[in-house]
Amino acid sequence: MDSPLGWGVSDEMNADEAVMWRVEVDRTLRSTGLVLEELDSVPEWERFLAAHEWGVRMAPRFRQRVVEAPFALGAPRWTVDPEFDLRFHVRRARLPEGAGWPELLLAAAQVAMTPFDRTRPPWEALLYEGLPGGRAAYLLKVHHSATDGLSAIQLLEQLHPPTRGPHPAKSQPRRTDEKPTSPLGALVGQARRDVRAVPGLVRDAGSIAVSSLIDPVGALRFAASYSRSLYRVLTPPSAAGSPLLAKRSLSWRFTALDVPFADLRAAGKTAGGSVNDAFLAALLGAYRRYHAAMGSPIDSIPMTIPISLRKPGEPQGGNRITAARFAAPVSTADPRARIEQVRALVLAARGEPALDAVGVVSPLMARLPGSLTARIAGPLTKANDLQASNIPGISRDAYLAGAKIERMYLYGPLPGCAAMITLLSHGKTACVAANLDTASFTEPELFERCLLGGFTEVLALCPDAPAPLLRGAPA
Repeated sequence: MDSPLGWGVSDEMNADEAVMWRVEVDRTLRSTGLVLEELDSVPEWERFLAAHEWGVRMAPRFRQRVVEAPFALGAPRWTVDPEFDLRFHVRRARLPEGAGWPELLLAAAQVAMTPFDRTRPPWEALLYEGLPGGRAAYLLKVHHSATDGLSAIQLLEQLHPPTRGPHPAKSQPRRTDEKPTSPLGALVGQARRDVRAVPGLVRDAGSIAVSSLIDPVGALRFAASYSRSLYRVLTPPSAAGSPLLAKRSLSWRFTALDVPFADLRAAGKTAGGSVNDAFLAALLGAYRRYHAAMGSPIDSIPMTIPISLRKPGEPQGGNRITAARFAAPVSTADPRARIEQVRALVLAARGEPALDAVGVVSPLMARLPGSLTARIAGPLTKANDLQASNIPGISRDAYLAGAKIERMYLYGPLPGCAAMITLLSHGKTACVAANLDTASFTEPELFERCLLGGFTEVLALCPDAPAPLLRGAPA
């Protein structure tokens, strides 16, 4: 009962995480994610601090910083920060008098844009007071190398209790007193792991050779099928980038939208699709409206969606995702037809044998200097006009230090793309969080209205569906 969670237990970054950590030598490739929670009241500060002190003991990853071997030889490692100070990571602030969601979203984007101190554990938590009606907001900022969206929600579900009152019987793990790893220690550890990996590589190679001898025809067929799939996966989408969205910058803008989850799912079913298909179709509808309003209609855009590779029983925490890229239809006006098109594209992408082709080359990129890794990986994301993600959230009531969590939005990073838009289900609401590059979207208020319109037209497929709500929009 008094053991920490089995979350983020690996001390070594995997190849994808190492790439995320190192490509930030290019400032446009920062991988900062932020969870924004709307609270129904202001938590008592001491109880709020105690909740984070307990959370750090439950998830020791939050007391760890990243250490690199000399000359970046090998993967970065997580090690305990001997100078860890909770006061650096947990703070509170107050919005100006009369402020509301526009000011909160501006403050949240400013927090997310600020780079981490890479000599400390890469996370921050802020409590914002001053929302109308005595409400508050909680911001949790975490580097993507520590967690993907799914494992972040898995962690929050375990740290957010289901009731408002205290839980005196909850697990109380002790803080560990492990010794930190030095850069030289990281190098020695990498060398040992490389040596231990050799027998396994030899066994795998032998197994493949034996299989090829037993069934040479089957081996050739698989190789040919995989090669064709690899070509399709590595070939850039046929869609050219939108001229309107060509510029990139370091400036982010946050937008929040509330959509009735059950009705969005029902709208997808009317066209034989899922809630994810309806979500993506709504986003593409917003892009169609925006380009039409700006006098620059387009047929399609290059788009990427993450696909989870996490299997049942695997340890929680870290990153287990790959990416599917395709030319997404924008010019299709009929939302039903657009859902059908999106569903076909997503199913085709998920069915590719070489879906994790990027994961195959990531171990090689992870051994390169950060500047070279950024030159290789950067174009893959900078070419995207849209990255979109759909993550299952917490379906039950959840609380933080006695305050009920009314809404939860997940703002993904902008690794060089024009927009990252995430749907996180929370109770009966699909909380849509849009992170926009302000150099790409020169008329962000117009795009927000188009985003509202894109969801409205998809929800119209479900009779009597409530209208979506743009947070912070004029009444």
